Amino acid sequence: MNALVWFRRDLRADDHAALYHALRRHERVYCAFVLDTEILDALPRADRRVAFILDALRALDAELAALAPGAGLIVRHGAAQAEIPALAAALGVDALYFNHDDEPAALRRDAAVGEALIARGVQVESFKDHVVFERSEILTGSGKPYGVFTPYKNAWLREITPFFLSSYPVQRHAARLADLTALANRAGIAPRAIPSLGDIGFEPAGLSAALTGGSAGARRLFDEFLERIDRYADTRDFPAAKGPSYLSTHLRFGTISIRRLAREAWQRGYAPDGGSEGARTWLSELIWRDFYHQVLHHHPRVAERAFRSEYDRIQWADGPDADTDFEAWCQGRTGYPLVDAAMHQINETGYMHNRLRMVTASFLIKDLGIDWRRGEAYFAKQLIDFDLAANNGGWQWAASSGCDAQPYFRIFNPVNQSEKFDPDGKFIKHYLPQLAKLPPKLIHAPWLAKPAELAACGVVLGRDYPEPIVRHETARMATMDRYAVVKDRAFE
Repeated sequence: MNALVWFRRDLRADDHAALYHALRRHERVYCAFVLDTEILDALPRADRRVAFILDALRALDAELAALAPGAGLIVRHGAAQAEIPALAAALGVDALYFNHDDEPAALRRDAAVGEALIARGVQVESFKDHVVFERSEILTGSGKPYGVFTPYKNAWLREITPFFLSSYPVQRHAARLADLTALANRAGIAPRAIPSLGDIGFEPAGLSAALTGGSAGARRLFDEFLERIDRYADTRDFPAAKGPSYLSTHLRFGTISIRRLAREAWQRGYAPDGGSEGARTWLSELIWRDFYHQVLHHHPRVAERAFRSEYDRIQWADGPDADTDFEAWCQGRTGYPLVDAAMHQINETGYMHNRLRMVTASFLIKDLGIDWRRGEAYFAKQLIDFDLAANNGGWQWAASSGCDAQPYFRIFNPVNQSEKFDPDGKFIKHYLPQLAKLPPKLIHAPWLAKPAELAACGVVLGRDYPEPIVRHETARMATMDRYAVVKDRAFE
């Protein structure tokens, strides 16, 4: 019996749930990926995510080839809903295997593919792979999904055992990977057919060296992070420091197993000798990821509306002035250096430091009064590590409308955040070189400096750097008024 494994957001051969189960149960296993035009056609022609995926596909193809002679990845370019059933028919497989994806559009796609194949007598199997605990595995005592993170985390930690973090031994059954050389002249299926960006209508996009090499690159990055994981709790909030793991993109596309990361963090963080605070803090971030995925599974409406429905009554700023403010935010021209530097980071690299994601989101929502969904959509367009569950959860947290969100009256002061987390202005100066000569006492709020002080540093507000587009204290009062429609229910 033959099977087809459909890779999606799991671009590795190691510790891969669907691949393992297919290899264990079937005599011959084919591996495929679809460059889905229903997704790609909506993207800009120069998109770092597409460049990352193609690089990861080449690495995955090589991984498979190293596991068994002639093995490799079949790549199709088209609508997955049509391509997978057609490929299954061309290969004559008895079963399709894939790993779960709980995004609403993915669930609709997978259901359509499954229905088409089941109608033809093809078995369809799917598995958990992208998170440690999914869907309804962690529930409250009354059998309901958690809506607050800390109780969820405590339940997660009570439930976790080595079993849930153990690897799937793919290599043990790798001899069953299909030899693709026999397919060279069959049904248009060519081995090693990994297209270039140009082949699928895309242009080159800048990709950091840390994001190349597929799963091998992810492992190198993780090994480097393990050398400093013990300092993570102390360094993670400072954007000029090398604090984060920088693995978010690899996690998003599954070039490294979440089980491997969580296992290492759990073992180090909760070791008998007391463990590492840095590892425990990082594990909490991985648990947040599970939390947001279970929220999306149980409440798919959050992809379009507020988790706490009363927050949909808020009247957000709109019209030409709001559009102008939004464009200034997008381009990093708000007049608040930390906010602007962060927006330059995302625009230039496709990445933004996690602390700055909170700062910029708070500024858009609670200083400019703009609907969180506009910011969420902009991040979805720009972030190479974009993940619907995490991105939506983060934006709804900032808007006070989501699960375990910050209270509506907690409004980040962008100047205070700058002084606390970039005290020397090192991060600001990197992305806003026009402010490089300003001393720390001036760089966080240059509008408070005397014109002569600015001129001595070669800065003229309105020429070299913009005046603030809003005054924080004034904006804060406006936000309190805006949120008045929900404040009576803010603590329910």
